[in-house]
Amino acid sequence: MLPAQYQLPAAIVLLISGTVACFFGYRLFRTVLGIFGFILGSMLASSIFGTSDTTQMIVAAVLGGLLGAGVLMAAYFLGVALVGAIVGVTVANLGFAAGETDPHFLAIVFAAVIGAIGGIYLQRYVIIFGTSFGGAWTLIVGAMAIVGDKKALAAAVTGNVWVAYPLDPAPGQQWVPIAWVVLGLIGAGVQMGITGGEKGSIGRRKK
Repeated sequence: MLPAQYQLPAAIVLLISGTVACFFGYRLFRTVLGIFGFILGSMLASSIFGTSDTTQMIVAAVLGGLLGAGVLMAAYFLGVALVGAIVGVTVANLGFAAGETDPHFLAIVFAAVIGAIGGIYLQRYVIIFGTSFGGAWTLIVGAMAIVGDKKALAAAVTGNVWVAYPLDPAPGQQWVPIAWVVLGLIGAGVQMGITGGEKGSIGRRKK
């Protein structure tokens, strides 16, 4: 958890990165990988220290973020497969949630594998939908934190599960999943029709 004075800047970073991912994820996929690699690396590295160790925490967050960004940007196809795996797991969880049952571990693993394979063979569509919905969630959390939602503000820097895992809605915020789906679909539509065209940086075919 970052110190209180860094919570608002963290929320702004989430808002900007979510917007980029939601509406430009396909065209700027390597950049999006770098952004979210940085966020993930920062969260993991900074969690080693307590809030009283401000200097060490900030240094660890920066170094961990740079490492995470470098790894995901360098491992491009790993990033594509990872997006596909996340989409597969998300779809599987939605299916089990609709049936009001808990997903079996092997079913989740199977969905992740199928999603990863699909991510490689259907790069454009997996990247577009993966980044649009992932970016939409990040954007919503950042926006809620900026306007003063205390739960979102705290979650923006503590790594609470509902920030990174959209199937566990924010407590008491019933509109969040609906807004997430709507914004994700809008982002996917924008990418499919405008920003993810032939000039996109992913999957261009050589003539």
